[in-house]
Amino acid sequence: MEKYVQMEGVGMVFNSRRGAFVALKDVNLTIRKGEFVSVIGHSGCGKSTVLNLIAGLLMPTEGVMLCAGREIAGPGPERAVVFQNHSLLPWLTCSENVHLAVERVFGGKESKAQLAERTRAALALVGLTHAELKYPAEISGGMKQRVGIARALAMEPKVLLLDEPFGALDALTRANLQDELMKIVAATGSTVVMVTHDVDEAVLLSDRIVMMTNGPAATVGDILEVDLPRPRERLALAEDPHYNHLRSEVLKFLYERHAHPLAA
Repeated sequence: MEKYVQMEGVGMVFNSRRGAFVALKDVNLTIRKGEFVSVIGHSGCGKSTVLNLIAGLLMPTEGVMLCAGREIAGPGPERAVVFQNHSLLPWLTCSENVHLAVERVFGGKESKAQLAERTRAALALVGLTHAELKYPAEISGGMKQRVGIARALAMEPKVLLLDEPFGALDALTRANLQDELMKIVAATGSTVVMVTHDVDEAVLLSDRIVMMTNGPAATVGDILEVDLPRPRERLALAEDPHYNHLRSEVLKFLYERHAHPLAA
């Protein structure tokens, strides 16, 4: 598969009143086109920093960042981000929130009818056609996250970046949205990078799991290939020996090889 995202010798240093803080050091990672990659690790390991670097929201202190063979020099519509907080504008309907992104990316080259169709298609993809005229205050937390995902997908990004998108949801809603995300990614062929702290979520959704060492000066500690066949069924995998083996490998990394410092 074609390489889409490359991090080569990437380091990130933040300056604070207490001096320089080395968040990341010598991070090397290649993500292929159409691949679903999860980044996992303990708090403070630089997971979100990695995602923000790929998004172009941060510039690395050292190293090279590439997307589709071009240097990442800032945010761009080819890299769409969905945060844990849905970030919907409360005075706009679900449809208007999605349309805002569509107009920003395609407004200069497409008609109003085409923009409206893009908006409708994105909401249909996440199963929210019935809620297009509702305001954020009128829908559930899970539906708000769906709107956020629809808004990101409507931009037709090369890379979809997810920063713990289901972390604030209850377990049942989270499970339903994970299943929906698997269907959406299968339908769109999107390249996805997701930050998570949930081992089961990482194994269920990913093609590879990037496991980060503890900070400061965090880096890629290991990468686990998740060679489970797709489509994946949650209930069937619960008793699958290979699924449980992969889950165990992640847990061993997190709690034996790189236990959180506070647990020592």
